[in-house]
Amino acid sequence: MKKFINDVDALMRESLGGLADAHADVLRVQFEPTFVARATKAEGKVALLSGGGSGHEPLHAGFVGRGMLDAACPGQVFTSPTPDQMLAAAHAAEAGRGVLFIVKNYAGDTMNFQIAGEMLELENATVLVNDDVAVAHSTHSTGRRGVAGTLMVEKMAGAAAEQGATLAQCKAVGDRVNAATASMGVAFSSCTVPAAGRATFDIGDDEMEVGVGIHGEPGRRREKLRPAGAIVEELLGAILADLKPAPGRELLLHVNGFGGTPQMELYLLYENAARQLRGKGLRPVRSLVGNLTTSLEMAGASLTVTLLDEELKALWDAPVHTAALRW
Repeated sequence: MKKFINDVDALMRESLGGLADAHADVLRVQFEPTFVARATKAEGKVALLSGGGSGHEPLHAGFVGRGMLDAACPGQVFTSPTPDQMLAAAHAAEAGRGVLFIVKNYAGDTMNFQIAGEMLELENATVLVNDDVAVAHSTHSTGRRGVAGTLMVEKMAGAAAEQGATLAQCKAVGDRVNAATASMGVAFSSCTVPAAGRATFDIGDDEMEVGVGIHGEPGRRREKLRPAGAIVEELLGAILADLKPAPGRELLLHVNGFGGTPQMELYLLYENAARQLRGKGLRPVRSLVGNLTTSLEMAGASLTVTLLDEELKALWDAPVHTAALRW
């Protein structure tokens, strides 16, 4: 294992210290219990809170700031944060209009956020993100996984909150974005969890895992590497079969890297995906390309499509100022 580490046990704390130092104008970090919050608390709005295991950066802490999250709770690598982190973060971020939890559909996350919501003596609601079409309910204990589509929910629900929407309205936006979003990915390599010191799974130099999860969970199948266009065709086929967009529908197309894929290849994937979508009579009118929901150093990428209407386009276009996204 070759990584920039001083001490495995101190990795997350040192990384979060660097995040706070580098982006002190945007966010702050509190330890024991650990959470990331806006540098200056936003008043008079619904507080948005998310979180999950570390190793997916910049999700979620990199999206704390104006127009997106008010706080994020990082767990250890690929390990859910604990309810006490969520409670402390909620109390620090809440500004009199309630708390919206945005939760990826994994057993640890859903359980711990549910516990926190039940213990929290503040009005709260939850949006459960389950955009991964690679996994059917019958083959995964908690149903479809929450993956890169989480970013779409955080951005648009965050914009609604920034504009003064109520807790119920923010939840409705989040649920609507989740229902309009589908994702699927493919991995060329594994990643190495620092505490484990070895690759999460073994894969041949000429193989790929189709439908991989963001923690390295197995996908639909293992097969030989294929050209990018063919990979895109399969991913989009599964996504569009799930969303069933009408001809002429406007879309947001997000190409997400898992951490070890260069931007050159991500834009190549975008070109192929956008061309194929237009060939099916669909209109990718908004875009996002980058390593944004990662799996440490895993080589691979995912495609996410969100069906847009005028309201969702306006929410996507709203100003945002976070460590990872600024426009």
